[in-house]
Amino acid sequence: MPDVDDFDEFYRGSRQRLLGYVYLLTGDLGEAQDAVQEAYIRAWQRWSRVRDYADPEAWVRVVAVRVAISRWRSLRSRARAYLRHGVLADTPAPGTETVEVVAALRQLPEEQRTAIALYYLLGLPVADVARETGAPVGTVKARLARGRAALAGLLAVVDLEEVADA
Repeated sequence: MPDVDDFDEFYRGSRQRLLGYVYLLTGDLGEAQDAVQEAYIRAWQRWSRVRDYADPEAWVRVVAVRVAISRWRSLRSRARAYLRHGVLADTPAPGTETVEVVAALRQLPEEQRTAIALYYLLGLPVADVARETGAPVGTVKARLARGRAALAGLLAVVDLEEVADA
């Protein structure tokens, strides 16, 4: 495994220098770490070629800087979009009924839960649900029916006053 040993030695010998350099450029240690990590991943993927370069560390340094710049541009674009379109209005917290439905859905078998989500939440026709889940149309219909019945039982709200009056 000479490739692994060569790369490990290269990594150990250059990582601190490279991280320090990218950190000075970005001013953000987390961003610098992410960019340097991505650069080393790319170097490892191409190590059979990169190790033969006159200065493999220079190659990794250029890649890390390009990754950092790309991330910076992405953040800048997002900031411009916020300025252009404004911040999204606050979304109200889910009501108790939403939390109850989600809790009930979690109790269903995965196949029923998936069919219900695709059919009711995304509005896909039964044929599309069947195609996406890889199940026959009849099976999807059965999952929907069983899922609805299970949800009805799980979400049944009993009014204690009505029971006491009965």
